[in-house]
Amino acid sequence: MNEMPNPLFDKLFEPHTANVSSFLSLADGEVISYSEFLGQTAQYANALATIGVLPGDRVAVQIEKSAQALALYAGCIQAGAIFLPLNTAYTAAELEYFLTDSGPALFVCDPEVNKKMTPMSEACGCALRTLGADGSGSLSDLVSSQSTQFKTVPRAMDDLAALIYTSGTTGRSKGAMLTHRNLLSNAEALVECWRFTSDDVLLHALPIFHSHGLFVATNVILLAGGAMIFLPKFDQDVVLGRLPEATTMMGVPTFYTRLLNDTRFTAALTGHMRLFISGSAPLLSETHELFEARTGHRILERYGMTETSMNTSNPYDGERRAGTVGFALPGVEVKICDPETGIELKQGEIGVLEVRGPNVFKGYWKMPDKTRAELREDGFFITGDLSRLDAEGYVHIVGRGKDLIISGGYNIYPKEIEVLLDAQDGVLESAVVGAPHPDFGESVIAILVAKPGVLLDIRVIETVVTNSLAGFKRPRLIEVMDALPRNAMGKVQKNQLREYYLRVFK
Repeated sequence: MNEMPNPLFDKLFEPHTANVSSFLSLADGEVISYSEFLGQTAQYANALATIGVLPGDRVAVQIEKSAQALALYAGCIQAGAIFLPLNTAYTAAELEYFLTDSGPALFVCDPEVNKKMTPMSEACGCALRTLGADGSGSLSDLVSSQSTQFKTVPRAMDDLAALIYTSGTTGRSKGAMLTHRNLLSNAEALVECWRFTSDDVLLHALPIFHSHGLFVATNVILLAGGAMIFLPKFDQDVVLGRLPEATTMMGVPTFYTRLLNDTRFTAALTGHMRLFISGSAPLLSETHELFEARTGHRILERYGMTETSMNTSNPYDGERRAGTVGFALPGVEVKICDPETGIELKQGEIGVLEVRGPNVFKGYWKMPDKTRAELREDGFFITGDLSRLDAEGYVHIVGRGKDLIISGGYNIYPKEIEVLLDAQDGVLESAVVGAPHPDFGESVIAILVAKPGVLLDIRVIETVVTNSLAGFKRPRLIEVMDALPRNAMGKVQKNQLREYYLRVFK
């Protein structure tokens, strides 16, 4: 055992040093045991030290999902470095901001973009190494010659383990500083709430540049000692083929809607499964109902943020309510507050959700003013999510604060209108945003996506809206689009829709 503690490594990785059971089952059939993975982890930690990465240094990575990429994450934790994963879809121009802002000691990218990234890394003063999805690259070449033993670097609970940038929909991205305490406490709460054990096999088709796939999925399995079917991406045929080997699955709503559209996805195929979990974007009530009708399983929906990891979850035992994100996790407090005064509201009233607990981040990287604005002195983080608590204590996310529409002095919550539109025949999903209005300041715009093969009759839907909603809530315009804009985790990007209609109605 280590002479000095390193909280995350000691709890998630160290116990598996001599564990010869399966940890990762890859798409090509290769199986990597825990002990083999820990040997690779030590090699990556040694490689980082050889490059000159010191404890507390940032290691920025933009690489495809692979077992090696996961070992690099573990190696950063063992070496005391701060892991900074970056979306693989970011362009060189977008990456420049993250590298300049975070000041990493090392940037790891795909071998194919090495030449393109070299000038940027040189300008930022960081070392550059490459790592491909197939395990090739200059970093893996260095790793191959390293020892499989490494003396773990001591870290404190409040030392940073990761730096994760928010999506930046309301301005430039902010780097959320996540500590060992943040990540470890969250993994412990989720293992308890979701009943994970060493018998579990998680079907993992999520990206690992995001907290969902990296911290929620991976850290939970490591703490429980289970195994993962570690797929590079969500491939419907592969997922259906490997599902019989799994006991649990974590996904975004689009995973589940795609499976439901496949006739091979049946109750017989899922009969052995213990749990399906959904997050990163809201799950439509219709998807809940269709999934249960098809499989007999009720998806467990939960709620989290980059700054906090997971905050709430529907219960493992008890009613998993569609349209809600359940109750606060053990050790986490939630309250609904007036967005202007910060005063806690009564049950049933809509306000901004605030959360407090060991999962709440340390603050924003190099943004003290932004940290003070969103992280109260008493430890409560202002999520910016409009929410309410129902009589039984379930949390309902109504929308983002920036999504609130104010028309003629009236507050309009898009979720209320979206629920009505989603319930109409032929509507797959909807998004409601505000657009400029010369008299009222803002007016309501509704965008619909039709179910495959359906031609929506807007006049019928307008009649339903007229009969169901107060005049100030009724959409000024209802349009049909082929698809809603989404980010990599499937979350609808309403900022893009607002920007579009801002230009239309200028």
